[in-house]
Amino acid sequence: MAIFRLNHAVLYVGDVARSVAFYRDVLGFGYTEGGDGFQGAAFLRAPGSTNDHDLGLFEIGAQAGPSLAGRATVGLYHLAWEVDTLGDLADLEQGLTAAGALVGKSDHGTTKSLYGKDPDGLEFEIVWIIPAELLTDADRNKAGVAPLDLAAELEKYGREAKSGVGISRTAG
Repeated sequence: MAIFRLNHAVLYVGDVARSVAFYRDVLGFGYTEGGDGFQGAAFLRAPGSTNDHDLGLFEIGAQAGPSLAGRATVGLYHLAWEVDTLGDLADLEQGLTAAGALVGKSDHGTTKSLYGKDPDGLEFEIVWIIPAELLTDADRNKAGVAPLDLAAELEKYGREAKSGVGISRTAG
């Protein structure tokens, strides 16, 4: 199998306009033209993406119940989006907090992650990966998950630190 990346995700949402506003205003997605042929749908593109769309939203109406995935049914736990710089992660932390959508922050050793929920309660992750050339043995060998101290990470790497490629390999 030669799959090498996720091209896009499609979510069922209660109110497409509410979801578009959240993904646009809080996470910075842009609306893409051409999805108007689908009633109750919207297609969004992540900043800098070359995809036709990265996120499709299909409205099923306000009567829809919350997702029970992981609590009472099988289903998707979350999607993870990567940011370009550690400063982008910090900016998104502020935006998620202001929107009341930040539900967690984790230090996975080689990756630093924020967790949020959209207006329908669908969870997502936003991740910054330590570049391979900056990884230490402590980063690579970290056991488990710890709370993320984003201020300390910013002090250590700086706002402009670019995300790495994969977990531990260098670009190129």
